[in-house]
Amino acid sequence: MLMPDIAALTKEAVIGVVLLSYAFGIVYLTKLTYRIMRSKDFPHNVAVYYNRKIIHVLAGGAIALLVPRFFTSPIVPAVMAAILAVATYIPHRTGKLMEWFQVPDNMYEVNFCIMWGVSVTVAWVLLGDPVYALVPIAFMAFGDAATGFTRNLLFRRRTKSWVGNIAMFAVSAPVAYALIGAWGVPIAAAASIIEHFEFGPIDDNVLVSVVGLVGVALIRAFV
Repeated sequence: MLMPDIAALTKEAVIGVVLLSYAFGIVYLTKLTYRIMRSKDFPHNVAVYYNRKIIHVLAGGAIALLVPRFFTSPIVPAVMAAILAVATYIPHRTGKLMEWFQVPDNMYEVNFCIMWGVSVTVAWVLLGDPVYALVPIAFMAFGDAATGFTRNLLFRRRTKSWVGNIAMFAVSAPVAYALIGAWGVPIAAAASIIEHFEFGPIDDNVLVSVVGLVGVALIRAFV
């Protein structure tokens, strides 16, 4: 059932507020991790990039895992994603960046929020099961975090290197297998490869999510 009754929607809205508060709490908690890293002589860009990945995992990934447990439709999760997208876009618009995790060069964290919401909505409405949404979101949140941590550790800057894609696959493949079985592994491989590329504003968050969604749609249709 995609449309919950009013009582269920009200309950889910309350849960959504709690989860949104948690997400914002993680964002502001990374101010502390930024200060700690800077106190340890981490360059600004390295601390920022680590923080982005910490937020991916602890906010985007952790909340996604709770979606099938607490929600009966994509309405509240989609609204949550939209609120987070707007909240991360406004600092770019006003020029008042949250500099402990945002950069003036791109708005990829906004793309992450948008694609999180798109994944939940598309998977639920078109495929009929929120579990399918966990696959592209897991690739974005956990797999991309693995590649980000690896590259940051090795190169101390945001860059593209195939060693990071290998790390992404090492994380994404078992997660996808756990969620949808053996067919999740080739989807994880495709997503891990496509992460290596970006086309202007179309960053790896968009590409990885699209590959994940197309992959689960094909499985749903033909397997």
